[in-house]
Amino acid sequence: MEDLIFLFALTVVLASLLAGIGIWSPRNYWMKACAVATATLLFGAGYSSLVAMLSLPKPVGFEWAHRHLPDATVLAASIREGEAIYLWLGMAGVAEPRAYVLPWDRRVAEQLQSTMDEAEANGSGVRMTTPFEPSQDAREPKFYAMPQPAPPAKDYGAAPPLVYEPPDTAI
Repeated sequence: MEDLIFLFALTVVLASLLAGIGIWSPRNYWMKACAVATATLLFGAGYSSLVAMLSLPKPVGFEWAHRHLPDATVLAASIREGEAIYLWLGMAGVAEPRAYVLPWDRRVAEQLQSTMDEAEANGSGVRMTTPFEPSQDAREPKFYAMPQPAPPAKDYGAAPPLVYEPPDTAI
């Protein structure tokens, strides 16, 4: 969300620069008025398009800021057969999870579904290796189940051990 303000500020600066060039050019007044009106419309269109993009999943091919990330946690997934694979990813160093879309691939969808089933049986999560780099190797799995979490440590020093004492056998 912080990126939105910087992107919009960049759009405003560039549109203002274009409007300034239009105003200072030796043209008719109606041409200068058109330059200012166009820049004003660009402000609104730029802001509304940036806000609209916030709710849409980003194609993994468009991710450039985190393209070298070694792995990510799959928080949720939705598989639409023949259309796409939608992922909700949590990444190290990024505060909020992000929504991404993978192009439809039957092999990847089957691998994701089987990995999600395995992770649910283990009580663990699903991880994705190199989420933003296209892999040419079809043999290498893209998803894997995280290891089963270790049970909580036992505290033997909290209470003395129970010792069995047989009842008196004196008759």
